[in-house]
Amino acid sequence: MTIALFGKNFSPENGAYMRQLLMHLSNSGSKILVYKLFLPCIEPYVPFGIKYGVFESHRDLEADLLFSIGGDGTILDAVPIVLDSGMPVVGINMGRLGFLSSISKNEIVKAINGVFSGDYVVEQRTLLELVSPADVFGDMRYALNELNVIRNPEHSLLAVKVFVDDVYLNTYWGDGILLATPTGSTAYSLSAGGPIIAPNARNFVVTPIATHNLTVRPVVIPDDSLISIQVEGREKKFVFSMDSRTCALDTSVQLKVRKASFCLNLVRMHGEDFFGTIRNKLMWGKDNRN
Repeated sequence: MTIALFGKNFSPENGAYMRQLLMHLSNSGSKILVYKLFLPCIEPYVPFGIKYGVFESHRDLEADLLFSIGGDGTILDAVPIVLDSGMPVVGINMGRLGFLSSISKNEIVKAINGVFSGDYVVEQRTLLELVSPADVFGDMRYALNELNVIRNPEHSLLAVKVFVDDVYLNTYWGDGILLATPTGSTAYSLSAGGPIIAPNARNFVVTPIATHNLTVRPVVIPDDSLISIQVEGREKKFVFSMDSRTCALDTSVQLKVRKASFCLNLVRMHGEDFFGTIRNKLMWGKDNRN
């Protein structure tokens, strides 16, 4: 089995866990591939004698599984690496419990054993695709969490007009809007007052950010919709983001967004579930008085 290791940065305090991961993969007979930009971060923790290859992008990556080493943000950054390959992604969390990277660093051996024995399930996570303008982020025009249209902090509020399948939804006056997937419903959208949506629900949510109309609320729409977004107002530019990628666009640009034709395959170990994760992450049922 070929295992790819992906990450963006690494804390020295987790060096022992990286050694454990590499040793266990090597002892299991796996071929190991390491993301080129991640290699300098973990090279000091590679045990003597461990052999590995290097990959730079989705174009030269051929593996059975990708291990995302970090947190939820690392999995977001792995989307352009995996793209439409269908490669399952295993999230190893080197910090606190994550919504996506739900495997604790203390459970590395258990997780690897589960992967090799097939004792896991694969969740298909919906992605957003920027249809137009298609040249903004190139091959990375996909988002696992959300896209957002927001005002420049130094400028006045925006008027964001939204259409769903060419039917006018609303004009949002405020700091901007979010268009979130079910996966992204527990991220920025949640902090902006949006609902939590189960990962297998076939919906997106349009969530206003700091709206100037108190009666405006998030709206859940079918994920087979084509969403059009047009920014109006006095400003000539606005900030546009898809997950961790950000740029400035002219207000003359109309955005068109739809569900991507492929999903991210996220590995979940047996015994884990989405509702248990949000109970733990959001501390439901915890009473500080105790």
